Amino acid sequence: MGALALKTSKERVQQEEAHLDLSQYLTFQLCGETFAIGILAIKEILEYMPMTQVPMMPDFVRGVMNLRGAVVPVIDLSLRFGKGETTVRRRTCVVIIEIEHDDLQQYFGVLVDAVHEVLAIADGDIVPAPQFGNHIRSDFIAGMAKVQNRFVVLLDLSRALSVEEMAQLAMLDETALDVAEAAAEEHVSH
Repeated sequence: MGALALKTSKERVQQEEAHLDLSQYLTFQLCGETFAIGILAIKEILEYMPMTQVPMMPDFVRGVMNLRGAVVPVIDLSLRFGKGETTVRRRTCVVIIEIEHDDLQQYFGVLVDAVHEVLAIADGDIVPAPQFGNHIRSDFIAGMAKVQNRFVVLLDLSRALSVEEMAQLAMLDETALDVAEAAAEEHVSH
């Protein structure tokens, strides 16, 4: 009986250790692929609703939404990853996430095709992203998780939603627009 109690106690310790190495991730569909983000960054999941367009923003900024009085930019991850614009369907939703930037908490909405489930993934089941063959920039990928004989792409949203990079892209878009307008004016004057 003592050996059985010892074994049960040992199994309990192993299970507790295994739980310490688990992290939870929300999985979602985007352009036919499954992605995941850490659950700790997620504040809520909302049905898609029309949003207010903001001029002079990169195309992947679909607009802003009112979240209990706060203005939240909504990013189309498909466009951010260099793919086509997300087509709004019945299961399309906005995942509200919180990212720390310069010691401030910032909220973003990310537009996804559909939300699936929350998975507990062991740290040992996460491998580094390959440096080739991805359909998105490798710095946007935190790792690849082995889940039921397939891989799920774990996103690093602090990089994919880098405020500095998005501001630079907005300035580039504005500069390109200024150049195009100047060229059009010059063409009209000739």
